[in-house]
This record gives sequence, C-alpha cells and structure tokens, in this order.
Amino acid sequence: MKAALEEARKAFEKDEVPVGAVVVCNGIIIARAHNLIETLRDPTAHAEMQAITAAAGWLGGKYLTDCTVYVSIEPCAMCAAALGWSHAGRLVYGAPDEKKGYTLISDRLLHPKTKVTGGILEEECREIMLRFFKKKRLSL
Repeated sequence: MKAALEEARKAFEKDEVPVGAVVVCNGIIIARAHNLIETLRDPTAHAEMQAITAAAGWLGGKYLTDCTVYVSIEPCAMCAAALGWSHAGRLVYGAPDEKKGYTLISDRLLHPKTKVTGGILEEECREIMLRFFKKKRLSL
C-alpha cells in the first residue's frame, strides 16, 4: 500500500486527483500507476485502469488471477468492473470513496472470487485526497 500511496503523491504533484495503484504478483510489483486523467485528457485514465493495462502487458495475458491490486482509494464502478473482468485475485484499498466508490453501487462488480480488504493506511490515503481538494478550493 505504501507504493500505491507513493503513486498517489506523484499524481498530486502533477495536479491530478491523487490516486495511486500497484499490482503485485508473486511478491513483485509488476505495475505502478497513478491518475493521468488531466495529463492524457482521458476520463478513463484512472490509476487502476493504467495499472491493469501495464500488469496485463507484463504478464502477457489479460487475467490478474494471481495478483493483488493495491489502490489508495476505493475504486469507482468503472475500475471495479475492469478489475472484475481481469479476474483480479485480491483488491486492497486504503480509504473508502464515499461519493464514487463501487460499493455504493454494488460489490458484485468485482469477480466473485476476488478477495477484498479495505482500510489499509486509511488515514494517509484520506489525508492526501483532503489536501488535494482543499488546495483546489483555495485556488478558485
């Protein structure tokens, strides 16, 4: 989770919503990503989407069955569905997303076998989001 939080800090520095994600397989980080929505002008360029694509490329296949995906914030519905299609073995996230998190819609977006753990480094993950949006409000 610390690596995902570091990716979130990179997004913060780029003035992107600070979400970071890493994919771990057999104890090795095989993908690192952070939000690139503003940079790429692409509303689908979420950290999780970038990480899934990079991990699939590294693995040479579309399934992340033996992987754990760490995300600093609870994934949105789009990212949860992508994690479901990738058959991610495990999802670990930091802080819940009370406005856009997938659990507000349905936890069935994930693959039925995906194991989920939330609340890891929750305070640190929440704090960077709060700082980012406070900075945004002050700059208006």
